[in-house]
Amino acid sequence: MPLIRHTATKPGTEELAHMEIVSAIVHQLTRNLSIEEIKASGFDTYFVDHTVGLWPQAASGMPFSSTFFQSKGDAITDLHEDMAAEQKARTTYDNILRMVKDPDIIDPIRFLREREIVHYQRFGEANRAMSSIVYAVYIESVVFSVDEFLQSL
Repeated sequence: MPLIRHTATKPGTEELAHMEIVSAIVHQLTRNLSIEEIKASGFDTYFVDHTVGLWPQAASGMPFSSTFFQSKGDAITDLHEDMAAEQKARTTYDNILRMVKDPDIIDPIRFLREREIVHYQRFGEANRAMSSIVYAVYIESVVFSVDEFLQSL
């Protein structure tokens, strides 16, 4: 179970570091904006609410919410959700890389994209390990039920 335990903790910690990197990029891009630049870029509505403070929200303007976290309490289901989240993050980074030409942004975004791929792989490994454990327990319970049934005849 060390693989599964490690997979459950390490990517979560790393995701917080990803947020720190993205926040640093946003801060560097916005810290010296003039009011004219803020208005011209369409950043003015955000600025009214948050100035240049970091406020987690989607590109659409939807603020971050804990409802974005998905959990069913079933290890296999939750690992699939984790894998999907990693792919969504990778796609977001791909989209950023299509739009941005600044190497000071491209390099850290490429790094973050690579980490999402590694997380996806680790969650996949944990999913395969968990699936084999669940399958073994299921088979054992079926065999036990058949034996119990046969003894009751």
